[in-house]
Amino acid sequence: MGFSTMALAQMPPPEPFPEARLEQEISIKSPGHLVLFSPVREVNNEIRSASMARLPVKGVGQLYEVQGGANREEARDHYLRELQTRGAQILFECSGRNCGRSNVWANQIFDQSSLYGRDNNQDYLVAGSIDENGQPWLTLVYTVTRANQRQFVWVEHLVAPQGTEIPGMGNESARIKGPVIVPWQGGITYRFEWSGADRRIINDWAGEADARVILTAYSQLKENETLEASMERAEAAAQSLSQVLAKSGVSESRQMIITVGPTVVIPNPDRQGDRVEVMVITR
Repeated sequence: MGFSTMALAQMPPPEPFPEARLEQEISIKSPGHLVLFSPVREVNNEIRSASMARLPVKGVGQLYEVQGGANREEARDHYLRELQTRGAQILFECSGRNCGRSNVWANQIFDQSSLYGRDNNQDYLVAGSIDENGQPWLTLVYTVTRANQRQFVWVEHLVAPQGTEIPGMGNESARIKGPVIVPWQGGITYRFEWSGADRRIINDWAGEADARVILTAYSQLKENETLEASMERAEAAAQSLSQVLAKSGVSESRQMIITVGPTVVIPNPDRQGDRVEVMVITR
């Protein structure tokens, strides 16, 4: 059994999105596989990116087509949950035109012409983790809608040798887990849109010795609402969620609330509106 097969058996690719059909699977083995950690540009037929690396990796690439009434946003959310469950850290993500040109991603980075779609209907993320043997793992997920409305997902699951430097994944970065996005509604009482899986993930992360749970509270500035009122709404929601976490075993003494309100705008469609972002920092 070769190194790649053994390694993939130890940490297999994320569970595939149930409403997608596997179209192609390729083996990846390269001394310098291109991985991007920032948006792509093409200058004089050369790929440019503020942060990219050519890494010695082995692994697998999988092309899926989304089926039936499902959509690529649901597929992306599925992979995000899978990666969060594993404790992987999101190293970079982008959406729409902020990613660059779909043509470049499809034909020059992934070498998969099926992925050539609309620039404003694409997204990309790369997540990383380090296994018990000190080997860094990377999972890349790219989704796109083509002009004919067919929707595709490309997943690369890669392992690199111990000691390989991965942009944004130093020892300090490995200590930061999350975020888990928890949208909220309400005023006096609050309703939080999170799943049992989300709660288990947070509790698992918080179970590590001396882990701190950070609740960052965001709010959307309503029409005719003052900044102070919007900040107060966000903080009250985070306080309510803090109490819920305390009842589940995460003591308030290990929690920290940071109130951002509407003052920070994140250009990611999944991180908008009234929400609390939960992260865990370990020692």
